[in-house]
Amino acid sequence: MIRYQDFAPRMLTPPGFLAHATYEPLDIAVQAANAWIEEHRIHMITIETLLLPNIWSRYEEGTSDPALGTSGESPSQWHQVVRVWYHGE
Repeated sequence: MIRYQDFAPRMLTPPGFLAHATYEPLDIAVQAANAWIEEHRIHMITIETLLLPNIWSRYEEGTSDPALGTSGESPSQWHQVVRVWYHGE
């Protein structure tokens, strides 16, 4: 069975009035992916970097959401995510 595991930089501070949210650097997500791969000893298929909009929005469900939205009326935040595809049970 094919599976995947996502590693997205976490939000450090939420957006506020006239302030953007801050996030961990992508390197932290890469380190987390490396640690997870080593710990779980998976049979990896491939690794990819995704660019997804608004994954931390209260209206979205994160990286596994099948329909992430953007709108011309409000600003969109795009996030790089590391996705590991592997063979699982």
